Amino acid sequence: MLGDERRKNWAKVVHNVDPSKANGWAYEGDFIAVGGIQDIAIGSVVLVYGERGSRSNPVPEAAVFTANGDGTLSRHFEARGRAWARTLRDDVERLLDDAVDRPIEQLEWGPQLSRYSDEALLHEIQRRGIDGES
Repeated sequence: MLGDERRKNWAKVVHNVDPSKANGWAYEGDFIAVGGIQDIAIGSVVLVYGERGSRSNPVPEAAVFTANGDGTLSRHFEARGRAWARTLRDDVERLLDDAVDRPIEQLEWGPQLSRYSDEALLHEIQRRGIDGES
C-alpha cells in the first residue's frame, strides 16, 4: 500500500490507457482491494495509488507493478505529486503494449498440477490440440 492508510488509497488492474486523459480516469480496468492478497493474472499491470500529508493538502503517490507467476509484484514506475497520472501514463501504455508481445510463462510439470481436476487437465490438452496419445 502507498500513502497513509487514513487517506485515500486504491489499486487497479489496468487493461487500457486512454491517451486523451491526463488524470486517474486515463487508467481503464478493474479495481482490486488494497493491502491484501488478490488473485490476478500473471503479467497483469497493477496501478496502486495513495495519499500522504494532511487532509487539506494531500500529496498523491502512485506506483506501477506487474504480477509475477510466484505471487509477487515487480515494481516498474512511480510518481508523486498532482501530475502523477500524466507522469505515468506513457510508461504504463508501453508496459501494456509489451505485455501483449510477451509470451506467457510456461512451467514444467510440478506438484501444483495435482490441484487441478482430471477434467480441467484434459480440457487444456484438448484446447492445445493434443490427442493424448503422443
